[in-house]
Amino acid sequence: MSMPASEESGEPDASTDPRPVPARSAQPVPVVRAVETVRTVGFGALTAEELDAWHRLRAANPLLDSPYFHPGFAAAVHGSGREVRVAVGRDRAGDVCALLPHHRERSLIRPAGWPAADFQGPVLAPGSSFSPLTLLTGGVRGFAFDHLVESCADFGPWVESRRPSPFLDVSGGLAGYLGRASRSGKDNMGQARRRAAKAERTHGTVRFVADVVDTEILGRVVELKRAQYAATGARDYFAEPDRHDLLTRLLHTRDSSFGGILSTLHAGPHLVAAHFGIRSENVLHWWFPVYDPAFAGLAPGWMLLRELAAAAPALGITRIDLGRGDDEYKRRAKTGETQVCQGIVTRSSARQALRRARDSVVATAKSSALGPSLRHIARKIRTFNR
Repeated sequence: MSMPASEESGEPDASTDPRPVPARSAQPVPVVRAVETVRTVGFGALTAEELDAWHRLRAANPLLDSPYFHPGFAAAVHGSGREVRVAVGRDRAGDVCALLPHHRERSLIRPAGWPAADFQGPVLAPGSSFSPLTLLTGGVRGFAFDHLVESCADFGPWVESRRPSPFLDVSGGLAGYLGRASRSGKDNMGQARRRAAKAERTHGTVRFVADVVDTEILGRVVELKRAQYAATGARDYFAEPDRHDLLTRLLHTRDSSFGGILSTLHAGPHLVAAHFGIRSENVLHWWFPVYDPAFAGLAPGWMLLRELAAAAPALGITRIDLGRGDDEYKRRAKTGETQVCQGIVTRSSARQALRRARDSVVATAKSSALGPSLRHIARKIRTFNR
């Protein structure tokens, strides 16, 4: 989920540093574990052993540090009224070695939290083997994904495309970020500082709160986001009532390792911009940023992002994931990017061919000189066969 990229204009820096890899100490190469059996249960039926394995496997795999892989996210989605089922894989010794939370829609399954789960995939130890075809049981004919992290090579044959998912390395706060940012990122952060000063002169004291539990402001975030969807023609994520409930649950989840974070930026009495995201340990996911259109001239999205980068050390945050997308502000702000995959696990060659044809039409529409009219058609086409 992202803020419109229309706040600023200009060319982004061409550098795309790879995602930082945590330092590794000399340890034995992990034994490859293969899934031998899979059982699927509702999230609420998971045993303590299975939940413990979820935490343990995730902690052992640096590619799974996004909050979307934390069991707290699946728990919140399930608790909001949208059933989450979990495929639990065990190895030959009977130990849990893989878990994949998902939703089922007739014969198709999708990652838990879809369509707003910006990182997806099985939770398993590095190098483990998990054949995706084991998911196609009990009438399930396909597993569709659109933000799959390449943490399991077995999914490779079903990947149809890859797209960048930018991030900000905010180790050391704003100063640390600026030391790694592109020229465009530095310039926009400098402009954000000057515009904050202008906002203070014009509207009153500028106040930023990094983490506030306030359901009224959360309601305002949802209201502004829905107005943004309507203005841009995007599908309204909050048209389903359980989605607002999901954010409310996450807002009140205050676990030290996982939870929602609501950040606000005021100028005088005015809520200029706000952001609702989720965090796990040192990673914050930039999820639902909004701003009041009346203050669009101040580029409040950049002001908000600058304040979050400055507040990162106090929050214990070292990385802000911006999520998949080629928005202009993401290209400028990022210090690096990773790749997420789109595709479907299926035994049906006809279904795969249909998806490839649809994706080709969408790509053509997006790049066409006819512009907005065809891009609107592309958004409609993208919803088919999902």
